[in-house]
Amino acid sequence: MKKFTLLIVVVALVLVGCIKNFTNPKDSSSKETGSPIQIMSEDMPNDFGFSISFGIGKNNEVNTFTDTVTKDLIEDGTITTDVALTDEEMSEIYEKMKEVNITEPKDFSPEPINGSMCEQSPFEEDEWKITMNGETITHSVSGKHCEPTYDAQHLLELRNFIVSKIRSKKEYIVLPEAKGGYD
Repeated sequence: MKKFTLLIVVVALVLVGCIKNFTNPKDSSSKETGSPIQIMSEDMPNDFGFSISFGIGKNNEVNTFTDTVTKDLIEDGTITTDVALTDEEMSEIYEKMKEVNITEPKDFSPEPINGSMCEQSPFEEDEWKITMNGETITHSVSGKHCEPTYDAQHLLELRNFIVSKIRSKKEYIVLPEAKGGYD
């Protein structure tokens, strides 16, 4: 009888823990936007699109809403050209966004190590705007800190995946090379 009672107590505690930790996505909101967190559908929505402004000064941009890419030429300003991703490429990117749970709140602020925060300069910044199912999700990631968080690292990898697709496009390849650099 004691084993049965103990089993009931353990099951009850597990259930209480599960219920306490469960959050309804419709009741949750993003730390960044305050908007409801979306659950990403299995299939890519018809209205899926995104823009990423990135780099030092966020002078580079990939924008699927306008099918354009802006390249930072540093000393020579910026140049924008038409570049469209294929449906297959957009589907691949959507799958990668599902892998990193792009609609979930993210933590981009690293914890101080030994009471201080390592910072670097100059540093890149990313500004994300993702639209799907009539909702918009935004993320801002700073490369100011030497050690990016787990979430920041995933978004950086996602951005690099997208940029690699863009850089293979003939419209991008013919753009002039950047002159100079950032100190």
